This record gives sequence, structure tokens and C-alpha cells, in this order.
Amino acid sequence: MKYEVVKTDITVVGGGLAGVCAAVAAARLGRTVSLVQNRPVLGGNSSSEVRVWVCGATAHGAHRYARETGVMGELFIENQFHNIDGNPYFWDVTILETVRAENNIQLFLNTDVHDVDAEGHEENRSIRSVTGWMMGSERRIRFESEMFLDCTGDGLVGFLAGAKYRIGREARHEFNEEWAPESADDITLGSTILFYTKDVGHPVKYKPPSFAKDITQTSIPMKRVIQSGDNGCSYWWIEWGGELDTVHNNEQIRDELWSAIYGIWDYIKNSGKFDADNMTLEWVGALPGKREYRRFIGDYVLNQNDIVAQRPFEDRIGFGGWSIDLHPPQGMYSTESGSKHLHVNGIYQIPFRSLYSINTSNLLFAGRDISASHVAFGTTRVMATCAVIGEAAGTGAALAVEKGVSPRELYTHHMKELQQLLMRQDASIIGLKNEDPLDQALKASISASSTLTRIAVENPIKASPLTMDVGLLFPVEPGFDSLELLVGVTAATELQVELWRPNRAENYVPEQFVKAISIPVSIGEQQWVKCDLSWKPDEVQNAFIIIKANENVTLYTSDQPQTGVLCFSRGSGRPVTKELEDTNFEELIPKWPMRHFHRTPICFRLDLPTSAFNPAKVINGYNRPYGGPHMWSSEAMVAEKPEWLELTWQQPVNISSIHITLNDDVNEDLINLHHHLTPFEVIPELVKDYKLQAWSNGEWITLATETNNYKRKHIYQLNAPVHTDRIRLVIASTNGCPRAEVVEIRVYEYRS
Repeated sequence: MKYEVVKTDITVVGGGLAGVCAAVAAARLGRTVSLVQNRPVLGGNSSSEVRVWVCGATAHGAHRYARETGVMGELFIENQFHNIDGNPYFWDVTILETVRAENNIQLFLNTDVHDVDAEGHEENRSIRSVTGWMMGSERRIRFESEMFLDCTGDGLVGFLAGAKYRIGREARHEFNEEWAPESADDITLGSTILFYTKDVGHPVKYKPPSFAKDITQTSIPMKRVIQSGDNGCSYWWIEWGGELDTVHNNEQIRDELWSAIYGIWDYIKNSGKFDADNMTLEWVGALPGKREYRRFIGDYVLNQNDIVAQRPFEDRIGFGGWSIDLHPPQGMYSTESGSKHLHVNGIYQIPFRSLYSINTSNLLFAGRDISASHVAFGTTRVMATCAVIGEAAGTGAALAVEKGVSPRELYTHHMKELQQLLMRQDASIIGLKNEDPLDQALKASISASSTLTRIAVENPIKASPLTMDVGLLFPVEPGFDSLELLVGVTAATELQVELWRPNRAENYVPEQFVKAISIPVSIGEQQWVKCDLSWKPDEVQNAFIIIKANENVTLYTSDQPQTGVLCFSRGSGRPVTKELEDTNFEELIPKWPMRHFHRTPICFRLDLPTSAFNPAKVINGYNRPYGGPHMWSSEAMVAEKPEWLELTWQQPVNISSIHITLNDDVNEDLINLHHHLTPFEVIPELVKDYKLQAWSNGEWITLATETNNYKRKHIYQLNAPVHTDRIRLVIASTNGCPRAEVVEIRVYEYRS
């Protein structure tokens, strides 16, 4: 046996998406990191070993402009470019390449941590080291660090260190949670094993193994959806073990899940109810994908009321948006629905105080083991949200090591600095502004070759009967006197149009009624109808126009989307009235889906010019949509005529690095595997070819050149400081968008 000691600034235990994002974030900030994973691949439940798709704040497209940025955003974009078909093994490679690109990370796969050396008393613990066994290599490795991150999911490191935790469901009275049970218990969400099938083009027989369950003797065929062509997470409901101990009974749970899978396949193949003669089992998982076990206790326990109220925590470090998604304890054998969902009108915030231990001073956690009640955990547990939390925890650990403080002291004395550091890295924070005192771009004036000042979609390609209420959202800055809709009318009628507004800058649903009008319309095709809905609100925000269903009216859609413009259909067909203002929050999100109008908005135009896309947006502090797009957009690009942005200072600056953030349309819902297919490898709104230039000795010199770009964020570290009073971003082409769009530019000076 070989015994080793590895010393790094930070040890991250757990190589799921939370651990990966934590390690990458810390490494990029100059900290040395040991990333320890007990499996041969990274990615946790998203890896090829388990194959759960990565869900997050978009909630499969329910929330708008909610796709994660930062490290998780990079993984989504990278996977889309290299793995558009969602191959599970290529996803493994995407994650592995991201980790291997960081020289400050030492990766230890197949290394199972089983021992923790901690000191102190029950209320004030500290971890000195963790020790693991590298399977297949006979190496016993001790990891010593200043800061430790438990990203194991099950919370093994914190448990062995003596960190306080909970398992099971809290009583309703503890946090006054409507969805909590009357009395506390030890019930958790169960585990799942998935399977893949394949049509091989010829008949394949199937004889079930002896342990296969006869599912006709269970409630499964009556209460769950079974189809011969489904794969993977379509069978998320194959869940069991919530009434057991999902860790200590892991082997029993696996055996039960296997018996169900092979029994389900027997039912599909041999019951005669499915077209499955040529189908075969291509892959069956061997690892139960766990949903829940220990949840640590931090200085704050996130709960249902925080999620529902979208509480704006002062120590926010990221966001989520998945519904509160809880499952019955009996799993697949329950006669209830496989899950129940509580939707909120927009994304919610996650506090830093839920990411560190209340009694272990150098322990942070990320993933499904954070400090949250069982009900709140029902949303924070999904993997893209876990990844966002991981990046925040890794960044917090790096800053704590740099300052020589505990995570609690970081919260108490350095919280704003942590948030500003996260935003500098393009992490997933909404509602905070860049106030980095080192960012010289905030002190510059800015100009552009051209600016989009007109909000209009005018090229119709398809008629869309107004059979249900249609929603239209666009930025209002500073206001408008009227809007026009392109309609077709088969019989003289009155078109009912209402103006609403979201109540929060991060929401994209109609929450507050403003006004309504009725417009007489005559028979005719493709006629522009004027809607006198004058509105000049006191602050910049989005308008939500509702066009009421009318069987005599047709709208027209375009194949040229415009950034900042979203369209929706009223999902249930139930008319929307002013009383919607008092409707329960959980009604709105499911009732206004965008799927019918994704990248195909209705044709309309506003009468007054907008300043929503002016160049100053690039340095206004926001790097995500928030009550408006917050980016510069040029007018229509013309071949051989580049568009440009120029930053100018009154006094020259000594530039050492420049950050460029481009629009990658965070409204586009990307996914790692197979839930849905996004048809393009590169987000069309992304700038494709550009140059970064500085003014020197009477001419523009090129600092960097990018061709065939497919990424959102670029950081250019210059070989030597550049002394200049002007820089330019010169854009030659995009990946399909007719306009050049830039979210943010940051400029940092040389510091000796």
C-alpha cells in the first residue's frame, strides 16, 4: 500500500457538478485545489453512469432569461457546441476537459474518502484533513487544506467531521411551510436507476431475469406513463427507497429498482400492448441516482416561504428556478402522481449563509446537502442549481483562504466583495450591479457605430389564429404612445388588448394590471392595427401585453426574433381578467408557456424610439436581463461594414486585462442530454468574428482577434500593460443574429 499526503489550499470532496464548479471557480482565483471523486468519471448524477439530464432555473423553459452563466453556463455552451445530440460519454468529456484545463486543480478519481481528522468541541469544530482510498491503485491519500468543501451529496465529510445536519422532513410549524407534514419524520425522496433502449431493425426476443418484477401486480401500469420509445429520464418516476435509509440501504434499493426496470421492459416487450418487436435494452444503470440524504445546518436554513416570496437576500450568491418538486414516499408504487410541483413567478435567491456549517469553521457545502428545509430542497436539489451553488462555495472558499478568515467571517465582513468577485467571474447572480472599484470601464465614456432604437418585428412568415390569449413582452425605456399589431380579420369584430406589468424585474409574467382597450377591426389580411396603450412608467421595466382570444382574428409570426422581446400563449385557454392580479402565484408560470412562439415572435411595432439598447448598457453594471435586456445592440449589420463599441477615458489607463461578455441569449434553454434538442450548435446571438483594439501612437493596434467564436465570456490577459485612452471592440460578424450584441466590457489596470 502506498501512503501519500497532498497539501492544497482547498479540498473539494465530490465530483458532481457542484464539486466541479467549486473546484474550477477556486482554481481560477489562484487557489490550489484537490478535487476528490469516488467514481471513475465526473458529473455525478449527470454522468454517463447515471444519465440524469441537468435541470436548473429555466425549469425546462418555464422561466425566461434564467439559464445559468458562470462555470455551469460554460458547460452548457461547450456541450452544445461539441455534443449537440446529447451523447452521455461526450458530456463526461466536456466536464473532464473543463477540469483538466485548470492547472491549479489536482484531480483524484476513484478515491473514496472514509476518514476525517477534525478537532474542537461540538459547537466549534475544524477539519485538519480527510483521507481516502484510491480504488484500483492501492493508494491511501491524506488531503490537508485550510478549507474543505463537502460536495458529496450524501454529506459524508461533514458527517464524519461532526457538522450538524438533518435527515427527513421538518414539521410544518418549524418554518410555517404549507407543504411540510404536520409532524417531522425521516422520509426522504427515493433513488432512481434509468435505462436506454434502441431499435436494432430486426426482431429481438426478451426473456426476463428471475428477479424481474411482474409489474401488472403493482399500480405501475395504471399510475405511470410507459411507452416503448422512451429513454432515460422519461422514466424518472422509477423511484424507490424514500421510506428507507437511502445510504445504508443503497444495495437493497438498487436491487428493487433493477427488478422494476427488467419487469417494465418485460411488460413493454411481451405484453403485446406496445410496438417493441425490434427494440432492445441498450443500457441499464448500475448506480442508484440519489435525490436526498443529509442536509447540513448553516447560519440560515432556506425554506419554502423564502422561495415563494422570492426573498431578495442581502447575501445572495446565486439563483434557482425549478419548481418545489416533491415525490411520494412510496415512489413508483404510490397511487399518487409521481411528483407534485409548486411554481413561483420567477427565479429565487440563495443566501451564502446556507453554504457553510454552523459549527464547523472551515467547512462549506454545495449541492443537495446545503442548509435548506426538506421543502426548499425540493427545488435547490436540481443539478444546474447545485452547480451555481458550487461556484459560489468555491469562490467563497478561495476568498476566505486569501483573507485568512472563516466563511462566517467572510459573510460578516466581506460579503459585498464576494458578490462582486462572483459577478466578475460571470456567475449566476441577478439584481446586483457591478461596483468593482478596480473596473476602469465604469469610469469610461462609451460610444458605438450604431444603436438599435426601434423595437419592431415586421417580417411575417406564418399566420397564427388567435384561438387563445397571447402575451407579448418588451422593454419600456422610456415609454410608448401606442403599438401596432399585424392582424388578419375574417369578420368585423373588436380586438381586446390589455397592458400589464411584472411586479419584479426578474419576473416575466403579467402580475399587475395597468389598462385595457377595445379596438374595432374590419375584414382584411395583414393589416396593421393601432393600439393606443400609452405608457411612460417612472422606472425602466418590461411591459406585458395580453391580446385576448378572438376566433375572427389571426396574428402573424416572424422567424427573426428580437432580443428583449418574448411571446407567450395562454396555456389553458382560460381567459385572463383583471382578477388575475389576485391569483395565487403558482397559477401564472404554468399558464404562460412560450413554446408556441419560441424564436418566432408575433409581428408588432412600437411608435417611439427606445434607449433600451444604447451603448451605456455595456457599462451600467448588469450582465443579465433584469427589468430589461441590459446590453448594447447595433442596428442591422451590413456586410463589409463592421460595428464597433469604443470606450474613452479622460486620462490614459495602463490596461492589463479586458473582460468581454457577449450575448448568448440566456433565454435559450440548453440541456446536456436528451430532454429536448436545440437545433443549432452555436447561439445565433453570439458574436462570431471580432477584434479588440487600443489607440496607440495615432493608430489602432490589435490586442486580440477572435474567429468562429461560440462562447459568452472572454478574458484577455495582455502580455504587457497597454497605455491608452481608448479601446475598441470591432465586430465583423455574428453567428446568425442580424445585429451585434454585447452585454458587458470590463477593463483592469496593471497592478504591481
